Amino acid sequence: MPNDPKSPNIYGLNRRQLLAGMSAIPILATMGGPLRAQDFPTAEVNKTGLAVTDDKVTVGILHSITGTMAISETGSVEAEKLAIKQINESGGVLGRQIDFIQEDGASDWPTFAEKAKKLLVQDKVASVMGCWTSASRKAVLPVFEQYNGMLFYPTFYEGLEESPNVIYTGQEATQQIIAGLDWVAKEKGAKSFYLLGSDYIWPRTSNKIARKHIEDKLGLEVKGEEYYPLGHTQFNSVINKIKLRKPDVIYAIVVGGSNVAFYKQLKAAGIDMTKESPTLLTISVTEDEILGIGGENIEGAYACMKYFQSLENENNKEFVSAFKEMWGDDSVIGDVTQAAYLGPWLWKLAVEKAGSFDIDPLKMALPGIEFDKAPEGYVRIHENHHLWSKTRVGRAKADGQYEVVFETADLVEPDPFPEGYQ
Repeated sequence: MPNDPKSPNIYGLNRRQLLAGMSAIPILATMGGPLRAQDFPTAEVNKTGLAVTDDKVTVGILHSITGTMAISETGSVEAEKLAIKQINESGGVLGRQIDFIQEDGASDWPTFAEKAKKLLVQDKVASVMGCWTSASRKAVLPVFEQYNGMLFYPTFYEGLEESPNVIYTGQEATQQIIAGLDWVAKEKGAKSFYLLGSDYIWPRTSNKIARKHIEDKLGLEVKGEEYYPLGHTQFNSVINKIKLRKPDVIYAIVVGGSNVAFYKQLKAAGIDMTKESPTLLTISVTEDEILGIGGENIEGAYACMKYFQSLENENNKEFVSAFKEMWGDDSVIGDVTQAAYLGPWLWKLAVEKAGSFDIDPLKMALPGIEFDKAPEGYVRIHENHHLWSKTRVGRAKADGQYEVVFETADLVEPDPFPEGYQ
């Protein structure tokens, strides 16, 4: 995996090769009307033996629909299926309808790697929408790079990674972790923090970045830092420590089903987040998790993300309506769910720009792809395979939704390798 974001050969092509290849790419996505399959012969758009026929293209969906992460990942599956349905109804991709093969990562990282290999080697899917945790992404990354597949990864994450075989549709650390800490320090006058997370790579690396920023950049104090296994349900001990040490901010990166126990126990212990003493700031609890937690148990907490279901724009209004029509009026949409919805659309736009389903032309086509129908408003793929997007802060309400209290005026450029945080 390449680690130098400034490498001139990070995508296996030097600049001259890249520009020469890009000059040959037909800009098909701008053409009016649906594209016809007969204008794009299968032998020309599928030279590498992918699961593409004259009328169909098959992609993979790889998320946890069982285990502790199902509470978070089910929404991603639903959003991806909605996007595929809408794309098919609009004419498909290069005139072909999208079919999908869904696999269950089962909240187990080796299983994710095994299923990724099956999708790429046996099923020969044209792309995969998948993963949630950084542990699952790290597990499948060598598989995608070895077999030259393309993964659309929807979760906000710690950064410090860049792969030619991944499009990161969630935010990285500068767009979420650092931006959120700056906001709470400025707007709430926070001076001290207690860092809490689930015990795997994303929370640990995110809190390493958070501690560096709190102590070295902001000159503030970290009063404690603790981690608990995925699926953990007993948080009374750390809650007592938090009450004793009295931090201004509880910075929580608890994931999956553990959130239900954590927030219920916080409330039972008398920590009233509506009074903001302490302030709770999370980067892991979306509306999907609140559905399990219960809005009454997290009311008053803040979350730093790029998307909330309550966003007021026409794109989001149409998206929320379509999502509920497909999955029920009681369904909710969180940040990762929305980012998952972007994956099939960005893939379609890139394929039609490249005029090919093959991965190497797709890699050249992806940087610069714009999606102005994104529910979050508008996104653009950076050369580093992350998205330009806005940063927002929301405050949780009793009804399970967030009220947006802050958003950046402009899109924030992704920087997965921020200087001084590696």
